[in-house]
Amino acid sequence: MANVVVIGSQWGDEGKGKIVDWLSSRADVVVRFQGGHNAGHTLVIDGTVYKLSLLPSGIVREGKISVIGNGVVVDPWALLEEIKTLKGQGVDVTPDRLWLAENAALILPIHRELDVLREGSNIATRIGTTKRGIGPAYEDKVARRGLRVVDLVSDATIEEKIDGLLEHHNALRRGYGQAEVEAGALVKSLKDIAPKILPFAKPVWRLLNDARQAGQRILFEGAQGTLLDVDHGTYPFVTSSNTIAGQASTGSGVGPSAINYVLGITKAYTTRVGEGPFPTEQDNEVGARLGERGHEFGTVTGRSRRCGWFDAVLVKQAVVTGGIDGIALTKLDVLDGFEEIKIAVGYRLDGKEIDHLPAGRDRQAGVEPVYESFEGWTESTYGARSWADLPATAVKYVRHIEELIGAPVALLSTSPERDDTIFMRDPFAD
Repeated sequence: MANVVVIGSQWGDEGKGKIVDWLSSRADVVVRFQGGHNAGHTLVIDGTVYKLSLLPSGIVREGKISVIGNGVVVDPWALLEEIKTLKGQGVDVTPDRLWLAENAALILPIHRELDVLREGSNIATRIGTTKRGIGPAYEDKVARRGLRVVDLVSDATIEEKIDGLLEHHNALRRGYGQAEVEAGALVKSLKDIAPKILPFAKPVWRLLNDARQAGQRILFEGAQGTLLDVDHGTYPFVTSSNTIAGQASTGSGVGPSAINYVLGITKAYTTRVGEGPFPTEQDNEVGARLGERGHEFGTVTGRSRRCGWFDAVLVKQAVVTGGIDGIALTKLDVLDGFEEIKIAVGYRLDGKEIDHLPAGRDRQAGVEPVYESFEGWTESTYGARSWADLPATAVKYVRHIEELIGAPVALLSTSPERDDTIFMRDPFAD
């Protein structure tokens, strides 16, 4: 059976929640493979709104296994709070339905505090993080001093690990003029939460292999977007993990051969949260209109998103680095009523035209988009479920996007409701 990876092809917030929900209804297992509770997916099912940040989208569907992979950094307190919230909405999250990788790294309160200190510093470059400790937790993971889920099994291991961790963190805190953290309270809080977290802990890599051997369909669910990838994004204004499709393998413990299809979720315009370059940003009436019509506020933070025209250069780059086989184009209806619509088809830098976003920070900040203009449409595309329901100019816009980015549109979304989707290809059919 085919296994599908879903990633964002822009700066995140592309509308992955709805698409992943539709795909999860067809999958047996849904896996989160990177990021943390800085991500946000909003699902609307039968009129009920579910806002998820750490849990995979499949958790709201009965009979599905949800997996938090080893590539995710896990705040155990945030995880329990999210489980509690879903329980209040009638969703029962049990160890039979949720598997947590025993080798996943943990986010601790000291990580959140360091995140806040850095973002508030006048010295460090402000990245625009969610201040939830994601970056500092990944730092401790790669430095081999972090705590993992499996460490909660032993009180002695908790104590030993915290002592080593605080040797590093307290030095940083002194540098920021902050009081040192005492080990006792932190150790106690971890010992208290361990019995609540450990029932979910599993050797995820082995269980996923069992699922594959049994012919089950696996959906790998990414967070953020390709342009926030720590290697391939607009560095340093990126997240702290790899967000492209290749991370689905390393972040869950399956080999690359397990991936059969990569679907890139792509918004019909462009948005970004936080700092960093944004070539097609419209800091004007156009941007305000896109933000208002698209309800562009972060699921997790509530922050307003920066808005601009579709950038075919960046999405084409994401298609290449992510190995994207097809895209799900979302929020086409937000463009309804625009007399003129623009697409960036290239950049101009230092008087020369280029066809990609350069890696250097200064060069990224200096690019100017080269636009193609298109006639807009006055008819509504909201809720369209077939090509025949779309205005001819809207169809022309979509078809030209396919040509520019080098990938076909597999799904076209025209509203937040899951049934308001035009399907051209079933990713699970490959």
